[in-house]
Amino acid sequence: MTNPPSSQAEAMIRRVSPEGRALAKRDRERRQRATLRLAGRMVMAGLGIAIIAAAIDLAVFPIGVVGWLVAVAAILFACIVIGMLSRAGPVVLAASPLGTLPEDTQHWLEHQRGLLPRAVLPTLDSIGLRLRDMAPRLATLDADTPAADAVRRLLATDLPALVQGYEAVPSGMRGRASNGGVSADAHLLSGLALIDGEIARMAEQLARGAFDELATQSRFLELKYDGAGPIG
Repeated sequence: MTNPPSSQAEAMIRRVSPEGRALAKRDRERRQRATLRLAGRMVMAGLGIAIIAAAIDLAVFPIGVVGWLVAVAAILFACIVIGMLSRAGPVVLAASPLGTLPEDTQHWLEHQRGLLPRAVLPTLDSIGLRLRDMAPRLATLDADTPAADAVRRLLATDLPALVQGYEAVPSGMRGRASNGGVSADAHLLSGLALIDGEIARMAEQLARGAFDELATQSRFLELKYDGAGPIG
């Protein structure tokens, strides 16, 4: 189905905005790093098989043309297997190392964009930029500290719970107000805005080295969903 002109215009504005360009650049860089890692694994596998074949040919017995054809086939097979195993599967944020959690969170959010209302996309862009800024600062934090637990709880627990809770609401009911007077769309937007602010606060505290403050400051996110819709 073709997007209406307004949707296409909004998508174009997001792409050409500074935030959209920054996110697109980061996504390109992530794909380039993944491609280089995949190519490196394939080269190493190919060299390994070629060295083994050459050693057999020189030290054990001549393998001849047939032997080298078998080696080439083995290299091709190894590259296919490596490519299949390297395909990106679903991101599990709870299992992400602390150092890669901001990037993994942004990658996870990118996969949710098509399932979320257009009204929240600017907030997702803001979260993505804050995650980019947080990443180098988070790299200095000990993964076993209470401060690290606070960051992980926000990114790997609260954020996915909010988004997945929204996605669990039937699409036809998301714009309707619940018994508490708040629709799922509005609840998602306010929840993401809270998380955006929390990430900004955490990034500032990481920059100041205020790890104790980060760990002890109490600010609870009201991200409550039941099986049918948001609870006000």
